[in-house]
Amino acid sequence: MSDNQSSTLKSYVDSAVGAGQSVLGSITGSTGQQAQGESKKDQAAAEKEASNTVGKVGPFAASGSGGFSTDDPRRQEGSYNQTMGSAKEAVGGLLGAEGLKREGQQQNAQGKGLEAEGQLADYGSGMKNRVEGTLGGMVAGVTGDREKQMEKQLQHDDGKTQLRSAQADIQKQAGA
Repeated sequence: MSDNQSSTLKSYVDSAVGAGQSVLGSITGSTGQQAQGESKKDQAAAEKEASNTVGKVGPFAASGSGGFSTDDPRRQEGSYNQTMGSAKEAVGGLLGAEGLKREGQQQNAQGKGLEAEGQLADYGSGMKNRVEGTLGGMVAGVTGDREKQMEKQLQHDDGKTQLRSAQADIQKQAGA
């Protein structure tokens, strides 16, 4: 379930409150108020970081909010094809086998495309689940259906984890 301490929205609110406290402390000359504001801003930065953190083991991802997701199978298959393609390319280059080298390059390129398809599918699915979970939770909260509200919160958290997992892999590849 969602941990209110790792909410992205909460981190933005806390950061704004901290900035306000710090400014108020500066205006009034209250070093205590300034220190509280700076502390609140630091806490908000830590909350934002925790909200964006996802642990991955193979195709499985989990987040601090309690969400869990499994990668689209195309991500694993694409990664495998990239690895095998690179190996073929290296062996082909080492042995002077141009056919094997070209086959490796082609398999590597196909793997990159397949992995990107899986990442986009996970990104879209994660976004959809976050939105549906948020809206469904709001409706359930208004109607007083606590069980449905908890179910929708879990859908939101799983979607957030799936989204963050795809984002992390995309960013990792962009930096490579």
